[in-house]
Amino acid sequence: MNQSDGEQVLSYPLPRPAALEPPAEWAELRQRCPVAHVRLPSGDGATLLTRYADVKQVLADPRATRRLDADDAARLAESSELFSSEMAMAIPDSGEEHQRWRRMISKWFTAKRMVALRPSIEAMAERLIDEMVERGHPVDIKAALGFPLPVWVICDMLGVPADDRDRFSYWSDTMLNLSRYSQAEIAAAQAEFVAYMRAHITARRAEPGDDLLSHLIADSDSDGGRLSEATLVATGQGLLVAGHETTANMIGKMVAMLLADRSRWERLLADHSLVRSAVEEVLRFDADLGFSLPRYLHEDVEVGGTVLPRGTTTLCDMAAANRDESAFEGAAELDLTRSPNPHLAFGAGPHSCLGQPLARTELQVVLEVLLRRLPSLELAVPAGDLRRVEGLVVGGLQEVPVRW
Repeated sequence: MNQSDGEQVLSYPLPRPAALEPPAEWAELRQRCPVAHVRLPSGDGATLLTRYADVKQVLADPRATRRLDADDAARLAESSELFSSEMAMAIPDSGEEHQRWRRMISKWFTAKRMVALRPSIEAMAERLIDEMVERGHPVDIKAALGFPLPVWVICDMLGVPADDRDRFSYWSDTMLNLSRYSQAEIAAAQAEFVAYMRAHITARRAEPGDDLLSHLIADSDSDGGRLSEATLVATGQGLLVAGHETTANMIGKMVAMLLADRSRWERLLADHSLVRSAVEEVLRFDADLGFSLPRYLHEDVEVGGTVLPRGTTTLCDMAAANRDESAFEGAAELDLTRSPNPHLAFGAGPHSCLGQPLARTELQVVLEVLLRRLPSLELAVPAGDLRRVEGLVVGGLQEVPVRW
């Protein structure tokens, strides 16, 4: 797979043998071609990184920006503007302004706040499982539990009505799916989303509540407009989208991974103290984190002995990096006791996921409640029959049918 000039360029995303399994090419790419040339769905070229050290290096490098609005940046797909959208441009990308924005948001995701949130998240999980049991099995646990729980949590944190979740889901999907919608559909949905969030911020400014956006507005208004209106809107959108798609899909994938080999579930039933390390391990083991994180290089950057020239769009494949044997002993095995576990599922460096404490809390609570309430839980279809959601930037399964 040594990609010298003239050799075939790989098409990205790479094909997968099954929904829960990694692409066959990962191991060979890491070994023989860690800096690989790929062709994106848009037809543009990019560079794919699959080694742990290389991915972590670029994610932490200030010369590698998440903004893909440069004229020579690769387009991910014909009808996607996720990394060059108005929302992406409105959130500060680097320097002190970016750090100040992160500090303002991260106050809402501290360990203390997560401890305070935990009982209400647990109560919601219990209620959703009550409804599942009442309806009877089989049931798609992604739809019945995976989506409603994080949506309720993030809506509560932002002070928006969970009753609007169908609208949020559509707006979120148009942002994160690279192949499902036309450019016109995406533009119309995003205009609606921006208008909704602007109206919500106006309402919160007039009648503030004890929610994240109300406090951000107050902090900004009292400090000479530290966050612009566009940044407030983009922040609300970004948090709402993240609350919808990432953890919601991860709940479904976590359940599928743990039930695909029933001995994993039995191990957790025998020892609930493994829940925290199990959550970290399924995050590391997840072969479907979605589209690799793209980074645009503003300067030449040397990666893995190769100099990537200014103007390169680089794909940091965190899922491939998480299977790197040089970073994780027995990387191809799901080890519920693995510790330490410095996986890259939430990224690394200055753009690592702000909401990761909340995601971890939600995943831990869901797993704890499922183990207690539905110990006989099992997949209602063979693991090999599970299907991925095609084109989704954050990765996910179409459904996860279970019974008990």
